[in-house]
Amino acid sequence: MDLGLAGKWALVCGASKGLGLGCAQALAAEGTHVVMVARRADVLEASAAALRAASPGVQVIAVAADITTEEGRAAALGVAGGPGTAFDIVVTNAGGPPPGDFRNWDRDAWIKAVDANMLTPIELIKATVDGMAQRGFGRIVNITSSAVKAPIDILGLSNGARSGLTGFVAGVARSGIAARGVTINNLLPGKFDTDRIATTLKAAAEKTGQSVDEIRLAQQAQIPARRFGNPQEFGAICAFLCSQQAAYMTGQNVLADGGAYAGSF
Repeated sequence: MDLGLAGKWALVCGASKGLGLGCAQALAAEGTHVVMVARRADVLEASAAALRAASPGVQVIAVAADITTEEGRAAALGVAGGPGTAFDIVVTNAGGPPPGDFRNWDRDAWIKAVDANMLTPIELIKATVDGMAQRGFGRIVNITSSAVKAPIDILGLSNGARSGLTGFVAGVARSGIAARGVTINNLLPGKFDTDRIATTLKAAAEKTGQSVDEIRLAQQAQIPARRFGNPQEFGAICAFLCSQQAAYMTGQNVLADGGAYAGSF
């Protein structure tokens, strides 16, 4: 299927590894030019070089910056034509807050979580959505978490911040931009084999006294697919949400969790 994305420009955050890299790979494979943003310059440039080699017909630009800061957003948004006006696709993504016990989180921990996982995506939407609407095409995909639908006790910072973003998107996605070719959707990963899952497995192991391998096997057994997902299949879902074919989907929370969420709605 031709997704109709060849020649478009995408900004992908947290793109040096994991789910962000999976999204960048899938979009580049469709002929989309990609601006990859991540904090670590060495890891980012290595990933960008590999992406250029895999997709020689597209432009791949690496921007080493912290997207959760005003300076980082300015650096990323200025690449493809000045303050976000030339981006057709934006994939927001920031590292999740650390797991833990809510009793130990102070105000600074909450502000940092909300800033990274709610306010940063909102700032990126604000910077790009009007340009998309003027051109008659735009796709914004926010990588959030399955915890938005099924909260996880040790991920309270993430539960709270990402739920706030979800509520915001529910409103803005259904505003006047929907009639102008712009969609905004949230992509909710369950358990994927990334650095993030390694962190949560370690935290769960420390809390229960079990080994990491025991926790991993137990968690996989609870997933109907009997495995964790991989970033490439996650990226393929993201690319579809960015496609011409997904034009009638907006304001949705799309679960990618191997069937782990047991609810009907």
